[in-house]
Amino acid sequence: MTPSALLSQVLQLAMALVLAPLLVGWVDQCRAWLQNKRAPSMLLPYRMITKLFHKDAVVAESASPIFRVTPYIVFAAMVLAAAIVPSLATDLPFGRAADAIALVGVFALARVFIALAAMDIGTAFGSMGARREMFIGFLAEPALLMVLFTASLICGSTSLPTIVETLAHRDIAIYPSLAFAGVAFTMVSLAENARIPIDNPATHLELTMIHEAMILEYSARHLALIEWASALKLFNYSCIGLALFLPFGIAEGSADWLAILGATPILIAKLGVGGLALALVETLSAKLRIFRAPEFLGTAFLLAVLGMLVNQLLGS
Repeated sequence: MTPSALLSQVLQLAMALVLAPLLVGWVDQCRAWLQNKRAPSMLLPYRMITKLFHKDAVVAESASPIFRVTPYIVFAAMVLAAAIVPSLATDLPFGRAADAIALVGVFALARVFIALAAMDIGTAFGSMGARREMFIGFLAEPALLMVLFTASLICGSTSLPTIVETLAHRDIAIYPSLAFAGVAFTMVSLAENARIPIDNPATHLELTMIHEAMILEYSARHLALIEWASALKLFNYSCIGLALFLPFGIAEGSADWLAILGATPILIAKLGVGGLALALVETLSAKLRIFRAPEFLGTAFLLAVLGMLVNQLLGS
């Protein structure tokens, strides 16, 4: 591991930690503008996280060590995912250490622990949210794997840096397999990040919330880490989508600092456009009943499989 590669890896991690709350603030601001409401400050997620870190944590007497350690595990898992996903450069130490399948496992690890923590206290809302979260994950993860397999078949590798480098050098054209995979990935990303139409991140209505129901018992630094991890998860999924379907602008060498510095504003611009698109989708969509989630994610899985079959049969 060269010093330049290590510095590039640290820079990518720092960018993820800093930009993740800003991305959430940008999406909230765009959604407020589209709904003709007064937009909150883009810095509101930073203020909320900072305020929570300065509060004293209140933990239930029946909480086990799993409840206390879960925020740190979830946050560490999202940081690890941010190190694996090539957002600024491809030739990074952690990018080569894990492939796309291992990345899905990292997301699954965070989901399992936060579901266990939600059930650990024994509240009705926590258990309900945990069951719903595992239900969504059970449907979303196969679709995500099919999307990644489609890209892997095109590039001949499950390594994310190899996928990005291969797709970045292809001619600019509409490939049917990637088009199917792109729509499927968008649907999975909405479900995995608790966005409309599967969940509403702005609601506290007990009968409909999924993610919020699991974290009702957390406070102070524990809640701050979970909120930061949620922002990192949205950032990671956005970077995965950009790496698979809009890979231009990502530097191919960790020692090429000029290319990395040039990739930074390109990444910010792509995230800005993606955040606006997410806000537009949430504004135009309606919240689905939880029993309609299998239809939504089943469609995503079908589209991902179609993309893989199109690539295998037609080679496009």
